[in-house]
Amino acid sequence: MSGLAPTAAELSRAYAGRRVLVTGHTGFKGSWLTLWLDSLGAEVTGYALAPAGSPSLYVAAGVDAACTSVLADVRDAANLAAVVREARPELVFHLAAQPLVRASYQAPVETLETNVLGTAHLLEAVRAAGAPCGVVVVTSDKCYENREWAWGYREDEPMGGFDPYSMSKGATELVVSSWRRSFFPPARLASHGVALASARAGNVVGGGDWAEDRIVPDAIRALAAGRPIPVRNPRGVRPWQHVLEPLGGYLLLGARLAPGAPARAAHCEAFNFGPRHEDARTVREVVETLVAAWGGGAWEDRSDPAAPHEAGVLRLSVEKAWARLGWAPRWSFEEGLRRTVEWYRAHAAGAGAPALAELCRAQIRAYLER
Repeated sequence: MSGLAPTAAELSRAYAGRRVLVTGHTGFKGSWLTLWLDSLGAEVTGYALAPAGSPSLYVAAGVDAACTSVLADVRDAANLAAVVREARPELVFHLAAQPLVRASYQAPVETLETNVLGTAHLLEAVRAAGAPCGVVVVTSDKCYENREWAWGYREDEPMGGFDPYSMSKGATELVVSSWRRSFFPPARLASHGVALASARAGNVVGGGDWAEDRIVPDAIRALAAGRPIPVRNPRGVRPWQHVLEPLGGYLLLGARLAPGAPARAAHCEAFNFGPRHEDARTVREVVETLVAAWGGGAWEDRSDPAAPHEAGVLRLSVEKAWARLGWAPRWSFEEGLRRTVEWYRAHAAGAGAPALAELCRAQIRAYLER
C-alpha cells in the first residue's frame, strides 16, 4: 500500500486563503496542524486553553505567530459561539480535549465535560452560525469497545471504553453521529451547508510532545537526563504513527468536506487514520527504537498490576481511508521515531522558535514529498 493522497498541490488548492478554525491549537497535535495550515496559506483562528505545562510545542515553536489565538475553554459555550461567529470558518478542526487516559481517572467529570459537552458546544456554535462549512471532529482509536483483538477495528465497530477517557471518545462519536443525523444530514447538505465527519487516530509520536504519562515524552526526559526510561506496559501494542500521518488524513478529509468541493456529502462519515498493520508495535519496541536513534540509553520495566487499566492490544483498520480518500501511511515506524528524535535533539541543542518552527515545516515538506 503506497500513499497517493494528500499531495502538496491538493492541500494548497483546498486551504490557501481559507478561513479555518482549530480548537485545541495550543496542544501537541493542534500546534503541528496550525503550522501546517499556515504553511498552506490558510487564515487560522485557534481556540484553546493556554498550553498545559512547560515546555510546550506551542511556545517552543512560536505557533502563536501562525494564527489568531483565542485562549478560552470549550466548556464556555457562549464564548465559543461568539468566536465561531466572528471567525466565520469555512473549515473547522475540533481537537480540543482532555487527551490522557490516566488523567481521566483523576478527573473523570472534567474529561466528560471537555470531550463530550465541548464537542456538543462546538457543533451547536456551527449550527447557530448558519454558514456553510466542513467540520472534522477528532476523537481517538480508543473510542471502540476494545476486545483485545489482534486485527484492526473498523469504523462500524461498536463504541465503548473501559476508562473515562476512552468512554468519553466513544460518547463524542455518538454526539457527532446524532448531530449529523438530526441537524446536518448529508442528504440535505444543500440546505444546511455543514459537512460533518469524524477522524479516529492511534498513538502519535513527533517532536514537541511533553505530556505526562506518554511514553515518548517520558523516554526523552529520561534519555536527556541520563536515566533509564520507566516503562509501565512494555507488552502493550498500539498503532504508533508520526503525528503528520493522521494530520495529513484530517487535512485531506477537510479538503473533501470544504464548501465547493465535489461530493461533499459522500465524506460525512467516520474515518480511521492509523499505521500499516506491521507498524502496530509493542511499547518495548518503541523505547528500544528510541534508544537506538538517540545513540544510547536504557529502559526498565515498571509494570504495576495495581495500576489503572490500560488496553493491552489496539489496532486500527485503515482500508476505508485508503479506498474512499486515497490516503495511506507514508513513514515507517522507524522513520517516524527517527524524525521525532531529530526534533528533540534540535530543541536540546538550544534551537530557538524560528528554527524549531522551520524544522516542523521541513518535516511536513519531507512527508508530502515522500
